[in-house]
Parts: sequence; structure tokens; C-alpha cells
Amino acid sequence: MSANRKSELSESEKISLIAKIKASGAYLPAFEDMYFLAKKDLRPVRLQLELLKPEIFLRKHGILSTIVVFGSARLLSPVEAKKNHREAKAFLAQNPSNSRAARNLEMARIRLKQSSYYEEARRFGQIVARAKIANKRLKFVIATGGGPGIMEAANRGAFETGSESIGFNITLPHEQDPNPYLTPGLSFQFHYFALRKMHFMMRSKALVAFPGGYGTLDELFEALTLVQTGKKSKIPIVLFGREYWKRLIDFNVMVEEGMISAEDAKLLTVVEKAEEGWEVISEFWRTHRNPEPE
Repeated sequence: MSANRKSELSESEKISLIAKIKASGAYLPAFEDMYFLAKKDLRPVRLQLELLKPEIFLRKHGILSTIVVFGSARLLSPVEAKKNHREAKAFLAQNPSNSRAARNLEMARIRLKQSSYYEEARRFGQIVARAKIANKRLKFVIATGGGPGIMEAANRGAFETGSESIGFNITLPHEQDPNPYLTPGLSFQFHYFALRKMHFMMRSKALVAFPGGYGTLDELFEALTLVQTGKKSKIPIVLFGREYWKRLIDFNVMVEEGMISAEDAKLLTVVEKAEEGWEVISEFWRTHRNPEPE
């Protein structure tokens, strides 16, 4: 600071200087300073906040146990899939030489076939919710990634049965809105995949995976690894869709090559119908003590 500044300031000068001090980013309380909180040095604090915020809300709602449902965000409901197939077929009929129209029709046909998974996920959400309502001892709440496709279907099933359900959404380059069937107050948005994964697993008493892509596989193998290594207590891990999983992954090859043990392969159960999936989960918890959240 210059030593030549006068020591006596007029009232107007004082007011002006105080205004500049208050306008400085340094003066803003740390918890209100978004620019400060976004700094690289504050990453540990942001990680802590992403862990803590959903934890506080979930405790407030008394949620101790979840059944986590994964699957493709790209799958459509039967109604949407039929509409898309109809439109793609009509467009190709009007443009028979258009190769893109032919590819679109083929994908619409695939999506129509896959819409059965949407319906099973929806029915599974209904079954879990009804079981919770009928048996007050059960505390299982459906939890998903909060987006469209299979996630929407499972949340929708719970919604239609009058039960709450959870969405752990994540910020993506292309914004993904939460699906409309989530419970307000139980829908969260994450920046860090790592913290989202933690919340998926902390209260999970079962993991259900429908056909999906990289994200579904990532979550599936994360859960398998945690259970295999004892970092997560054993839970039922259920895959829906024998044809899809058989074509995609041959777990027996891992056993034959000595990459996993025969017992590791038994961590998975593959089913077709919602009732089968629920029976696997309910039978497991009939014979195991329901532990506290991890």
C-alpha cells in the first residue's frame, strides 16, 4: 500500500471503499462462493459434499435398504417402441432407396423387441413396492440412475404402486433430465461417478441388471468385484435376459481360464421374469440376516 495516502477519508470515500471490499471475491463467505468451491484445490470438499448431501436426505426419509436396478437408458416402453417402429416403417415405404431409413427401421425393430425388458423392469418395480407395502419388515426401496429407459421403468413401477423410489442421476455432456416417476426429495444429481457408485452400493440389498451398455457393465462388475473381495457383504446379483447375457459374456470362460473361481461364478443369477428376480432376492434374505447399511 502506498505510504502517501491520506489518513483521513471523507464519508463518501469510506462508503466507496467499503463497497469495493464487499464486492471482492475474497470477502464472500466460502460456502457462498461458487467460483472458489469449483477450484481444483477444493475437490476433496466437493467429494465430501456429494457423499454427505444424499446421505442426510436418505436418513431423513428413513431409507436403510435399497434394491438397485441398472440397464440401458436407450430402451423404450412398448408404446413408444411400437410408435417408432410404425413411423420408421412408413418412412421407408415412402423412401425405399434410402439406406439410412432401412437402418432406422432395423433399429426400431430391435427396440420393439427390447421393449419387453422395459415392461419387466416396470413389473419388477411394482412387485418390490407391493412387497414393501404388504410386509412392513421389508424396507427395500427401488433405486436407479434416475434417467430414462430401464431406470424410468423401475421407478415407474414403484410410482404406480404408490411407493417412493430413488434416482441417483449424474451430469453428462448431453443433459439427462430425471425421469418423472422419481420421488421429489429422493432424486439426486452427482458430478463424480465415484460418489454416485458409493451411494448405489451403501444401502443396496440386491443389484439387478437388465441389458445395457458400458454404464451397466461398469456398475455390474464394480458390484461383483466388491462382493468378491469382501468390501461389500454378499447380496443377490440378478441379471435379466438370458439371451442377451449369454451372447455378451461367457462367465464359464473365466472359470475355465482360472480368472475367477467356480464360487465367484455363483454370485450371479440369470432370470427372465420379474417374479423370478424377486424370488431370488426374497429367498436370499429369508436365509440371511439383513445387515445395516455399509
